[in-house]
Amino acid sequence: MIIRKEYIDYLIKFKDMELIKVVTGVRRCGKSTLFIQYIDYLKQNSINDDHIVFINMEDMKYEELSDYKNLYNYINEKIVDNGKYYILLDEIQNVDKYEKVIDSLLIKGNCDIYITGSNAYMLSGELATLLSGRYIEIKMLPFSFKEYVSYHKNDNNGYEDLFNKYINSSSFPYSIYFKEEIILTNYLEDIYNSIIIKDISMRIQKIDISLLNRIVKFMFDSVGSMLSINNIANKLTSSGYKIDNKTVSKYLKLLTDSMLFYKVERYNVKGKNILSSLEKYYAVDIGIRNIKLGRRYSDLGHIIENIVFLELIRRKYEVYIGFIQDGEIDFAAFKNGNIEYYQVTLSLIDKNVMERETKSLKNIHDNYPKYILTLDKIGTNTNIDGIRHINLIDWLLEMY
Repeated sequence: MIIRKEYIDYLIKFKDMELIKVVTGVRRCGKSTLFIQYIDYLKQNSINDDHIVFINMEDMKYEELSDYKNLYNYINEKIVDNGKYYILLDEIQNVDKYEKVIDSLLIKGNCDIYITGSNAYMLSGELATLLSGRYIEIKMLPFSFKEYVSYHKNDNNGYEDLFNKYINSSSFPYSIYFKEEIILTNYLEDIYNSIIIKDISMRIQKIDISLLNRIVKFMFDSVGSMLSINNIANKLTSSGYKIDNKTVSKYLKLLTDSMLFYKVERYNVKGKNILSSLEKYYAVDIGIRNIKLGRRYSDLGHIIENIVFLELIRRKYEVYIGFIQDGEIDFAAFKNGNIEYYQVTLSLIDKNVMERETKSLKNIHDNYPKYILTLDKIGTNTNIDGIRHINLIDWLLEMY
């Protein structure tokens, strides 16, 4: 079992604080395993078993606890003294009105509460209002390349071979155990179907699954491309699917709430404002994209761009597409009041490509760091007019 140290450390950082620790992330990204690892940490630090309450709401043995009153009574019966209790509720969105349980436990004063959910919407609406200022969100992703390498550290493969396997298999943690492609494909299909059925279809009535699947395929095919609601609707309509802008917008919201896709807005570098038109979408896992589209090596540029986006949000950057006059920056990444600019391309060996990829960065006249990430084996770790050229694999493996 690979210890998800980054996330464990974050839970430890907020341990015993009067804040709800909310772990969000796509299905099967490792949230349940994270709780198991954190419980091991608690036990190693002298927390008794009877002061730890862990409930996975997708486990059949807890089915009767899907009623929020039953859930509260079950937990309340285990709180028998004034000592600190650690309450860990996995996939809590399966409990209707679960926010009432959380609020009631919080006011007891001796409950350290941790919850997970597979939908971004769980932090909107009533829960967000009820817990305003009283929760911290921990956004969890499937394996980074660095974590993937740590599992394969005893293999004889070099980093390049492992990177090739990483983009051709999947970043979902459990997928590393599947050696046969057909088994991996079935596993990823199961994850995809769980997202579509449990996180989307159950949320909304009269959803057209066939149309939703078509939109998903279109979005996977358009990773890294600038899109608008209107041009998505037009493209689907021209393919024989009659759909209006309102329906496209609703379905895209469902797909991003389920964390199958991430929407990235444009940032006007000169005007320092967010632009309301056009955005890009990135997939949470290249493996699911592969099974829906087939492996497309001509798409490698967009694939590595997707991986860089996920790594930036994993490193807790707020990420936008950089817009400048007559140009675009792949990513403008914000953290702690600073900005970093990133271009991502396969190679800079071709002179024309170098001129194209550096042009937009050179037209930014602030003093924030600028990077170009490539798969080049030579010519990296260099400075091109103030722009750092870094090998992508080295960047993915660096400490941060």
